[in-house]
Amino acid sequence: MRLFIAIQFEENVLDALTAFQSDLKSQGVAGNYTRRENLHITLAFIGDYGNPDEVLDAMEQVDFIPIKISLHGVGFFRELLWAGLADNPELFGYVKRLRRALAEQGIPFDKKRFSPHITLIRKYSCRSGREILIPDLPEESMVATRVSLMRSERGKNGMIYTDIGCVGAYRGTK
Repeated sequence: MRLFIAIQFEENVLDALTAFQSDLKSQGVAGNYTRRENLHITLAFIGDYGNPDEVLDAMEQVDFIPIKISLHGVGFFRELLWAGLADNPELFGYVKRLRRALAEQGIPFDKKRFSPHITLIRKYSCRSGREILIPDLPEESMVATRVSLMRSERGKNGMIYTDIGCVGAYRGTK
């Protein structure tokens, strides 16, 4: 089963991100838009791994204190358009401790440098052939109160992400 560890968004952030996607669509930007329910920040991509309980055990070894997350900026990587986050030393520190716990438990994960982003569109293009005018990303923030272990499966209409366990507080705060 394909696994990853992520922060999922509260409704206010999802609203801001989907409004931004709608602005892009209205300009004729085409591509594979990430569905609202799949918008997240990946903290560690594990990939195929058969024992999610071991991953949850490693996650529980790392103290998670709620972290404020703020949307900030937009970028491109090849044919991928993403939204970024404001500089966040607390998030980077947590991810470093989390990845260390995974490594100590012998759980494989993608060791690429952590670059927090939210994938908005894959294989983007502009139908009109004109240059894309990127609107401003709405200023929105939230306090992440939990970190989730997610399972990724291919469905008939795209990827399906399922929360199979979490660490942290269980009620959202603004």
